[in-house]
Amino acid sequence: MGDGKHDFPRLWRSGWSPAMSQKERLIERQADSSEDAGTKTFGELNFGGAQLGDARRTKRLLRVADAIARHPGGSLPEKMGTPAELEALYHLMKCSKVTHQSVLAPHFALTRKKIAEHDGFVLALHDTTELDFTTRESLTDRGQIGNGSHQGWLCHNTLIVDPKQREVMGLANQILHGRPITEKKETVAEKRDREDRESLLWLQGVKSLPSNRMIVDVCDRGADTFEFLEHEVNSGRTFVVRSSHDRSACCGHDPGAQKGMLHDLARSLPSLGQWTMKVASLKQKKTVRKTVDGKRTSQKVLIDRKSREAVLHVSASPVMVLAPKRKRGKHGKTPLAMWVVRVWEPHPPEGVEPLEWILLTNHECPDFEPAQRVKTWYECRWILEEFHKGQKTGCGIENPQFTSSDRLHPMIGLLSVVACSLLNLRELSRRDDAKTRPATTLFCEEYIFVLSTWRHGAPKPDWTIYDFCLALARLGGHQNRKHDSHPGWLVLWKGWTQFQAMINGARTQKLINKCA
Repeated sequence: MGDGKHDFPRLWRSGWSPAMSQKERLIERQADSSEDAGTKTFGELNFGGAQLGDARRTKRLLRVADAIARHPGGSLPEKMGTPAELEALYHLMKCSKVTHQSVLAPHFALTRKKIAEHDGFVLALHDTTELDFTTRESLTDRGQIGNGSHQGWLCHNTLIVDPKQREVMGLANQILHGRPITEKKETVAEKRDREDRESLLWLQGVKSLPSNRMIVDVCDRGADTFEFLEHEVNSGRTFVVRSSHDRSACCGHDPGAQKGMLHDLARSLPSLGQWTMKVASLKQKKTVRKTVDGKRTSQKVLIDRKSREAVLHVSASPVMVLAPKRKRGKHGKTPLAMWVVRVWEPHPPEGVEPLEWILLTNHECPDFEPAQRVKTWYECRWILEEFHKGQKTGCGIENPQFTSSDRLHPMIGLLSVVACSLLNLRELSRRDDAKTRPATTLFCEEYIFVLSTWRHGAPKPDWTIYDFCLALARLGGHQNRKHDSHPGWLVLWKGWTQFQAMINGARTQKLINKCA
């Protein structure tokens, strides 16, 4: 993805003043600026074109963003550092011009610029996470989340990722949705006509992107509605959606062919090839939604998976997916021509549930290579799960104590961009050139001097990006042993926060020496 300068901008530089205008098109001009992105701070790069009605507000937003990027974890007082900075943040969020959309608009424009400059496929990962604000009773416009006993918002994110390097390029869209309270006896037609139904979030997310075959919409089971699939087939973009419903379908692209069920058809296809993949261990609670006696319920299920080597196969076939007889969304009756790709584990260990993905796509898969490419694209969807974890665990997006959603929502947008940027710390150290590229291309000499002196007892100005990130991980608790796995983003974030305290100490000591 380019030269990597957008991935982790210099956080120590300040003093840049953006040009102000009331016209929205200037946001795009700001994203197209020819100034070297590597010389900008995090705030300047992502929020420099924010239209907040006053240049002083924009400058304050930049300072707030830089402060939070240095200390992403903890409460707002912990992020801001001083009472004066915290008070400035509160005054900023109180302004009526500071909205969720106005804060995120320049970052969205920057992401669209990166998409336009990219020379290959880019993935648009779409999914929804729940933000729990049950205890904030003053937030009266919250909606039901979970099983209905909690209150908050659904946060639908569209995250742009480079599939080769698996780097996060930025957010292309974010929707905060309060789930409405509906009538228990609401008919199917009444549900279909509601403009605030939850299934429309997927359509709103993909409509924010241009028609470009090199943009791949990647979605989980929640997007498997005929309404969404119809839009994607006609959108001019590539898509990959994990199948949830066993629909009526015809093998091949002839609508007159013999009908059958989609999943049965996928499981009858011969293998195009196989490979061995390491399945990582996983222990987490996952929300599983079910329909029992016509009622949708959800429950938490504990997933405890041990790591193993798995032999996987892939198969693919063209299909015509037929429209459902019971129309739950706004769509036509014309069958949709696409491809079904199945990835499965034929011989799992005893007592272990086999891996299986049934994917729907419009990317042609006549043989092994394109079918495996579709599989690889869907694998990248896990990055969005990591992003949601970064929003909540890394940035504490559910912690702010604002009493008004007008003040809370801009902060959610700001913290989401911080999570998006710092998530790349892990990917920076995993790039192919991480062990050869000088750390000075991304980090200033002061940072390299302080961290290398702490790590080795002497400055190492020739450090690579890999050396720098590994030392950060050591600060966060990683042991840096040869047999240890690569440090994850959470360890690197902890190290980054510790490192900022180290930098402050070094600067204070320098000031003491100067005064003495």
